[in-house]
Amino acid sequence: MTGDVTPADAHDSASAETEPVLLRSPREGTPRPLTTAADLAEAVSRIAAGTGPVALDAERASGYRYSQRAYLVQLRRAGTGTLLIDPIALPDLSSVKEAIGDAEWILHAANQDLPCLEEIGLRPARLFDTELVGRLLGSERVALGTMLERYVGISLEKGHSAADWSTRPLPDSWLDYAALDVELLLELRDVLLAELEASGKLEWAAQECEAVRLAPPAPPRAEPWRRISGIHAIRNRRQLAIARAMWEARDRRAAERDIASGRVLPDAAIVAAIRANPKTMPELAALPVFAGPRQRQLTGYWFRALEAGRRTPEDELPMVSQPLTDPDAMPAPARWRDRDPAAAVRLAAVKDVVADTAERFTVVGQNLLAGDVGRRLAWRPPSPPTSEVVASRLSELGARPWQIDLLADGLAEALSRPVETTPTEAGVDVQTNDEQSDVQTNDEQSDASPS
Repeated sequence: MTGDVTPADAHDSASAETEPVLLRSPREGTPRPLTTAADLAEAVSRIAAGTGPVALDAERASGYRYSQRAYLVQLRRAGTGTLLIDPIALPDLSSVKEAIGDAEWILHAANQDLPCLEEIGLRPARLFDTELVGRLLGSERVALGTMLERYVGISLEKGHSAADWSTRPLPDSWLDYAALDVELLLELRDVLLAELEASGKLEWAAQECEAVRLAPPAPPRAEPWRRISGIHAIRNRRQLAIARAMWEARDRRAAERDIASGRVLPDAAIVAAIRANPKTMPELAALPVFAGPRQRQLTGYWFRALEAGRRTPEDELPMVSQPLTDPDAMPAPARWRDRDPAAAVRLAAVKDVVADTAERFTVVGQNLLAGDVGRRLAWRPPSPPTSEVVASRLSELGARPWQIDLLADGLAEALSRPVETTPTEAGVDVQTNDEQSDVQTNDEQSDASPS
């Protein structure tokens, strides 16, 4: 059975614990992407005539392009059907936003798509994030396909999540995949809404979705070149200056050509050049990672960047570790036990409170309290650590009211305990626990679409 299965039938089968029904293509067929102003005007009329919430998705070309722009927008609404819009041919979709009005948007992992949608004039007045809601209901596995199987009883034909969506024309199989991403979002939203009502979590979801909708753009990273894979093993400041210069040269070229940085020059090539320390361009070109025809053409470009790093004045050499210029900045969690053993003990206590509360209320811990909020609370605890003061500090750090209601008393009690920093007590495995708290709220990164 394929495209003729109704969600109601599938939900019945899911309730009966049968195998999910595979949906290989959209039930009403896959529309062609809209590429002309006339196409868009007709689509806007259809959207305005539709009713109820609107399911949306966007495909990017992560891993292929430097930018994170949208290369396809998918939309579905009752009375409208499914629309595929090419935002390269139609870069201003503000008329679509006007046609939607204040209707609720349904997205899966909205924080991934909202920035690129806003670039083309699309910003929701209201938001329902199906991935986020899944986490509030306690699901650790929240890839769209997994949630549709669990809640709607239908599995989707997938397979193009890592495709280069800047390709033109887009293959038919890719368009099927894209249309399926919004095919069942309306049905999934209805089921999840009922689950939220039954569990008393409607207000939680409203607060979380609104926080995602209003979230400002992420600030630029300080010293982003430090994220070069393998650079952690380099402890020489001159070599770090070379890494920085080569990263900056790569970033400029990637931005100019809108090509993903790793496709311009792999991180491994930067590290290999640093370790080999070539004195001439032929020596650099002789390195295996620079042997391809593309890199041979750019040997001079990369060698000049390498030389610029070598010539960096002594007082401009980067520190081995990223300096903490912000007085409120925290060191890496792995260093807490050495820098402030008491803070390491407090962090373990905060994590215990969050984990216990998350289990009691069946919610994913990372969504109950962001890892950074817990760390800041433990690193510089409020004084006195009463429930009221802790609640105020949580609010300052961006925690939502429902999170504060559940956690303030327990965190206040944990932060009020006397801290004994004996080697046993201070030797908490902070790094391991912290890495778990830092998992992105987009679970199953390998399953979720990077596009």
